[in-house]
Order: sequence, then C-alpha cells, then structure tokens
Amino acid sequence: MLMIKQHFNHIKKIMYLDKAKKEEIFGQYGKSTNDTGSPEAQIALFTYRIKHLTEHLKQNHKDNVTARSLTMMVGKRRKLLKYLYVNDINRYRAIIKALGLRK
Repeated sequence: MLMIKQHFNHIKKIMYLDKAKKEEIFGQYGKSTNDTGSPEAQIALFTYRIKHLTEHLKQNHKDNVTARSLTMMVGKRRKLLKYLYVNDINRYRAIIKALGLRK
C-alpha cells in the first residue's frame, strides 16, 4: 500500500501545469480565462513551461529528450514573438515587459 501511495506522490510532482494554473496564465495574459489562442497567452504559457524545463535540466543535465523539447519550445515562442513584432509592435513590447524576456 505504501508503494502505491509513493507512486501517486510521484505523479503529483510530474503534473506541474494543471488546469487551474493554465486558467491563471490565460486570465492574466490573455483576454479571458478561455482565451487560449491569442499570441500573448501562448507566449506566457511557453515561458512558464520553459522556466520549468530549465530548472529540470539544471538537475538532470543528461536528459537529452527534455533538452530537445526545450529547444523546440523556445523556437515556437520565438516565432510567436516575431509574429507579434511584425503585426503589432505595441502588443509585442507589452508582453516582453510583462514577462521580462529581454534585458
């Protein structure tokens, strides 16, 4: 029984991004909690996931699958930022400032 409980505790640690956290991110950076498609909401979600994976890789530096996933995620975020930069520079500047991405 104790092993099963420990197994479920491990599963809780894996799920770092639950529905409530996504709604919080979308509510803060998107137009509403259901706004999952706006570039600002997606960039904020990618930033949260990138920060989490970066911390994971600091402890597990030989995890090549996660390193590749992190690289792909950074590329997706870069494409979304470029889209905002080209189409609406004011929204681009606002999201950069809100997330603290550029220094």
